[in-house]
Amino acid sequence: MSSATLQDDPSVESFFNVVETETLALFEHLSFEFLEEFDVFAPAKMGRTRDLEPPEMMRGFLHCYYKNIYGIRPVARELNNTVVWLSCGFDRPPSRDAVDRFLTDLEHVVDRVFDHLVEQAALRGLLELTYSIDSTDVRAMPADPDASKCYDPTDDEYYYGYGYGCTIVSTGQKIPIAAEFTESKQAPEETAMRVTRDALAVEKPMWMLGDSAYDTLEWHDHLLTAGVVPVAPYNPRNTDDPKNIEYRVEDRIEKHSNDVQLKQSTLDETYNRRSGVERTNESVKGCGLGRTHARGRVHARAQVFLALCLRLVVAITNYERGDNPGSTVITV
Repeated sequence: MSSATLQDDPSVESFFNVVETETLALFEHLSFEFLEEFDVFAPAKMGRTRDLEPPEMMRGFLHCYYKNIYGIRPVARELNNTVVWLSCGFDRPPSRDAVDRFLTDLEHVVDRVFDHLVEQAALRGLLELTYSIDSTDVRAMPADPDASKCYDPTDDEYYYGYGYGCTIVSTGQKIPIAAEFTESKQAPEETAMRVTRDALAVEKPMWMLGDSAYDTLEWHDHLLTAGVVPVAPYNPRNTDDPKNIEYRVEDRIEKHSNDVQLKQSTLDETYNRRSGVERTNESVKGCGLGRTHARGRVHARAQVFLALCLRLVVAITNYERGDNPGSTVITV
C-alpha cells in the first residue's frame, strides 16, 4: 500500500492528524517533481535501478534540515521513523545507501534546484527593489582536507578552526536570490561579480548594497550600466589622495549619467537597509549553513545550498499560508 493510499485510509486519518507538523506544511505549496527532469537522477542503464524517487528524498532532507538533523546516518535514522517517511511521501523508509546516493547525485544539480526555488519566490512577488550582497563564513568539520584556515579581517589574524565561505545576494524578507560557495569567507572580486550577475538575471532591482569590501570600480560600473544604483562605502585604500565622498557611487554616477543626482541623506537611508543581508545570513545559518557536517568541499557545498533551499521553501510556505515570509519557522 502506497503512502498516498495510507493517507486516504480512514483508519489512519487520526494518525496523520497527529503528525500535522511544520514540515508537513513545507510540502503543501511546492512540488518537487521537477527533480525528475535532471539526468543525474535517471536510472542507470546498467546496474541498480533507483528504488526511491527524488521528490520524496528532497522532502526528506528538507524535513531533516528543518529539524536540525544533518549527516547521512542521522538523516537515514530520522527517515526510518514511520511518521516521517509517510509524511514525506515514501512508500517505505529509505536505506542509508539510498540517502547517501541521493545526496551524492544532488551535489551535481543543487545550485539549479536553488535557482528553481528562487524563481518560485520571484513569481510570488517576494523580491523587493533593494538587493544586498555579503559574504559569511561556513565552519568546516575538524580535519577537513579541503577547508581553509579561518581568518578575521577585522583583527587581521587567523583563528582556531577551518572553514569555507558563501557569498549571498538577498532581498526583502530574508530571501536569498543568488549565492556562490567559496573556499573561504574572503571571496575574490570575480565571485562578487558572478553572484551579482546571477541576481540581476533573476529580476533587476533599483539598489544594490554592499559593505566597503565591494568598493570596486568593476562592480559599480557593471551595476550602473545595468541601471542599478550600487551603494557601498568608499574605501580609500591604496591611495595617497582620497576623494571627499562617503560612497563610491558619488564619483562613478557622473560617468554614467549627467542627469542623476544622489542626495547624501538618500544614500545613508538606503545603506542602512544593508542589515537585512546579515539577518538573511543568520536565518540561513539556522537552516544548516553555519557549520558543515561532512568533510570535503563537494559535500560541504551541497549542504550549504540545501540550507539556502530550505530558507526559500520556508519563506514561500509562510507567504502561501498568509504568514510572514521573513519568519524562520512555520506555525501550524
